Formats: sequence, structure tokens, C-alpha cells
Amino acid sequence: MSAAADRTEVARAFAQHRFDQAIPHLARDVRWTILGYLVLEGDDAVARTCRDTAGSLAGTTAHWERCRTVTQDDTVVVEVLGRYTGPDGVTAVASCHILEFAGPAIASITSYGIEVDPESAAAPPDAGRRGA
Repeated sequence: MSAAADRTEVARAFAQHRFDQAIPHLARDVRWTILGYLVLEGDDAVARTCRDTAGSLAGTTAHWERCRTVTQDDTVVVEVLGRYTGPDGVTAVASCHILEFAGPAIASITSYGIEVDPESAAAPPDAGRRGA
């Protein structure tokens, strides 16, 4: 498998909350910017947040209705549309993650995310709208 394919799979794992597959690839000085929310610096802080996120999703089933990737040089962009089904109902989230690599290591991550109403006319076409 090529380095680009490896980076793409690591980026997809991160975006789809398969953090156990992504955490080993974090650079020690990784920086994760979650737009409008917070900035994490260092592999310990990023790994802890990944594990906390995974823990908060316990009892929730994620279904990925879309996962698109674009790879260019040392950057991988992953756009995902996920449906989370849990005890409190269903939530749909559209997100985009831009991962920059330094060799095989994730050097930086920028994440954008928004909760979407799958019944809205403005929802992505594959958001599971009834009658679509």
C-alpha cells in the first residue's frame, strides 16, 4: 500500500471515530483545531479527547451515509455525513476534517461540523430525508 493510501485510510478512521486506528499516527506536537469550539495541542490532549469522544458515544450506533476523501500531497480531506442513533433518538451530523501529515504522522487536524435536520430541504441529498 502506498503512503498516500495509508494516510487516506488513517484520515478516514479518524473522521469515522475509529480512533484506535488513528491515535498511533498522531505526531507528538499535533494540533487539532475544532472550529468554533477549541484548539488542542499535543498527542496526549488529542488522544484523550478522541477517547472521551468514543466513550461518550458508547451505546450509540453510527451509520456513515457518506464518506468522501480527497488526497493531495501530504493533506487528506474527509467529508462525512453520519447518523448517530442512541437512547435519546437520532442525530445527523455533517463534518469535514482536514488532516495534514508530516511523513506518516498526523501533524495537524482542522475539523468543521454541524448538526443537520435530515428532514430539511437544505440537508445534504443523502441525509436520509423521507421521500428522497
